Amino acid sequence: MSYDTAHPLQQRLVQQFGARWITPETLDAFLAEAGDRVLFLSGDPVRFPEALDVAVVLPELQAAHPGRFAVGVVDREHETEIARRFGSNRWPALVFLRDGAYVTVLPGMHDWTEYVAKVGEALEAPISRAPTVGIPVVSANADAGAACH
Repeated sequence: MSYDTAHPLQQRLVQQFGARWITPETLDAFLAEAGDRVLFLSGDPVRFPEALDVAVVLPELQAAHPGRFAVGVVDREHETEIARRFGSNRWPALVFLRDGAYVTVLPGMHDWTEYVAKVGEALEAPISRAPTVGIPVVSANADAGAACH
């Protein structure tokens, strides 16, 4: 996907509100920066029209929590890959990260008061483990190649 073919509301986040485009190549640098970060996974706005609502209110959520978090708009071409890394499986979603580590995910669109509160809770929540599919555990004394079930 070319950024100039992204939905105008996604472009607006970058051009007017200081969000950054995120691809697998730029994700680690974005996460390496200190502080809270939010990844916006919009999904296809035709299939998930509430993604456009999230794109509209995201700058307002930032204003409701001034200076608390930076936004990365995930390139649609790479959303599934990046969503999988953080265990997000619903569209649209806001993935909250702090100092490069996973905090939580807020899927879907919410009523304004609830959304502001949920974002505040996410910004106060501790770092946690992303709900991703784990890797097989291998015992130190197991045969080479034998994995736990």
